[in-house]
Amino acid sequence: MKALHLTGFGTEATLTDLPAPTPGPGQVVVDVVAAAVNPLDRKIASGAMHDFFPVTLPYVLGTDFSGRIAAPGPGWQIGDPVIGRLDPGTGGAFAEQIVLDASQLAPAPSRISLDTAAGLPTAAATAWQALAEIANVHSGQTVLVHAAAGGVGSFAVQIARLLGARVVATASGSGVALAEKLGADEVLDYRKTEFDRRLRGIDVVLDTVGGEVGARSRRVVKPGGLVVTTPAPAEGAEFVFHTSDAARLAKVANLGLEVLVDRTYPLADGAPALAYLGEGHARGKVLLRVA
Repeated sequence: MKALHLTGFGTEATLTDLPAPTPGPGQVVVDVVAAAVNPLDRKIASGAMHDFFPVTLPYVLGTDFSGRIAAPGPGWQIGDPVIGRLDPGTGGAFAEQIVLDASQLAPAPSRISLDTAAGLPTAAATAWQALAEIANVHSGQTVLVHAAAGGVGSFAVQIARLLGARVVATASGSGVALAEKLGADEVLDYRKTEFDRRLRGIDVVLDTVGGEVGARSRRVVKPGGLVVTTPAPAEGAEFVFHTSDAARLAKVANLGLEVLVDRTYPLADGAPALAYLGEGHARGKVLLRVA
């Protein structure tokens, strides 16, 4: 099978022929249709995450995928459409086939195409974990979502609305219209408006940017309000350390979320896809089309 192979930290991953995986007890083989390119993939490839997610080189990049069951296991039959997230320490999603425990899979949503569904596992489940599980967002609240046209942010806008909240978002350029399309009640162009001068009394802030944005976000929450951050732990904020959970992913997949796709690359162009994501301008998800 073809796979995007990393042989050294800080080097460019290359498309390589590797042996097809063999399932063990309780495992399934999945023919990968698509995989999502996430910021974590770039960090792992650089070696920056080695203390948190130690990996053994050579390493096949990628965690998020969609595909079809190729070799069945408990609860799954050949051809079943599935989505899932591999452990970052093992990776493997940037390949034509993967093997994993059957319990790590969730049924793919029927409302969107299988190649698009690869964008859900980490980004959408992180947004759900942040807003529904950590912040307990509910009707009558106001939620501020930063980088609302980004991977996590685009799902957070939709999820906050589904939970009954009023959604204020920050974005820029074409991202303003995208955030409005996804359901934000108010969108601030952060290049034109300083959100911490405009806003007060926010119940929950989801900070997907970090740095000074997180510090400024603490100024806009009301007493007892909460800032939830995804990039890194920060003073005065709740950090989301995303954990894979098939039950959570199945729930998120059934919400009817729109997957905002910026670009789709073939598997052979995995390195350019990672480089594009690193520019920081993606609107929604960057995907690799495998099959």
